Amino acid sequence: MSEPTTFNLPTRLRRLRQHPAARDLICETHVSVNDLIYPIFIVAGSDIKQEIRSMPGQYQWSIDRLPELLDTVISAGISSVLLFGLPDVKDAQGSSSWHDAGVVQQACRVIRQHAPELFCIVDVCFCEYTTHGHCGVITKNARGQLGVDNDTTLTNLGKQALSLAHAGADMLAPSGMMDGMVAAIRQVLDANDFSMLPIMSYAVKFASNLYGPFRDAADGAPQFGDRRGYQMNPANGNLAMREAELDIQEGADILMVKPAGYYLDVVSRVKNKWPAVPLAAYQVSGEYAMLKLAIKHDFADAESLMLESLIAIKRAGADCIISYFAVEAARLLQKR
Repeated sequence: MSEPTTFNLPTRLRRLRQHPAARDLICETHVSVNDLIYPIFIVAGSDIKQEIRSMPGQYQWSIDRLPELLDTVISAGISSVLLFGLPDVKDAQGSSSWHDAGVVQQACRVIRQHAPELFCIVDVCFCEYTTHGHCGVITKNARGQLGVDNDTTLTNLGKQALSLAHAGADMLAPSGMMDGMVAAIRQVLDANDFSMLPIMSYAVKFASNLYGPFRDAADGAPQFGDRRGYQMNPANGNLAMREAELDIQEGADILMVKPAGYYLDVVSRVKNKWPAVPLAAYQVSGEYAMLKLAIKHDFADAESLMLESLIAIKRAGADCIISYFAVEAARLLQKR
C-alpha cells in the first residue's frame, strides 16, 4: 500500500465551512426584512381578491379588502409597500391617475388610517391608466410616427405626483423613463410644500421580456407597438450609467435598477459608482414567475431558491429589494 499523500497547504478555506455557526460568523451578505418592499395591485370595485393567473400567490385587491392584506404584510414584519392601480375608467392621457378619488389615492388613505406605520411608496406612471397602454401621451412626430410625447407627459406626471402627495404617499416612484421626469416631479412637489417627500426613480429600466406577468396583473400591456422607444436597450450598460447620473442630478433620493436578476452587473456598477446613493432593485414579475414554476415542478427547494435569488441581488449592491417574494421571505427570515 502506498502512503497517503500529505499536502502542506498554508491556508485551507474549507476550515470555516465545516460548522453552521462558523459559516454564519463570516457571512458577508445579509438579507433583512427591512430590505424588502412588497408590491400591491389595487383594483377598482368591491369584495375583490383575484389571483393573478401568471403570478401564483399574488392577487389584485379592492379597496375594501385591502386591510386584510395590510395585516398580513405587517405580521410578516414588512415595513414598506409599493402600490399600483387598476382604475375602472381609462382615457388617452390616463387622467384618472391624478383624480383625488383615484384608486391608488383611496388606497393611500386606507393605509394612513389602517396601517400608518407602513411606508407607502406609489408608482407614478400612466400605462395602467391609458387606453393605449403606453406610459404617456401619444402624439405623431414630423414623420407621422406615433410615440410618447415626453414633455406633455412630464406635465401630467406633475399632476399625478401632486395628487398622490395630497393623498398621503410617503414616497413617489416614477417609472416611465421619460427624460426629465425626476426634475419635473421635484419641481412640482417643492412648489407645493412637499419638499420633504422623497423620490425613488426607476432610473435604469430595461425594455425586458420579464414584464409579461406584470402586464397581466396591472392590465397595462401596450395596445400597439412596444416600449423600446423610452425603456432601455438590454444591451446597453454604459447608457445605464448616464441615466442614473442624470437622475441623481435631477434630485432622485433613491435610484432603481429594473429588472434585478438579469442585470446584477448594472446593479453592481451603479452602486460602485455612487456608493452613497441608496439603490433599489426590482425582482420583477417574470423573475418571480420563473422561480415559482421551478418550485412547482420540484426543480429546487422553495425556501433556498427564493433566498438565494434575494441574496444575489443584495450582494450585487442593492440596499433594498422590491419583490413579490417579500412576505414569504420575511416570514422565513423571522424564523431564522
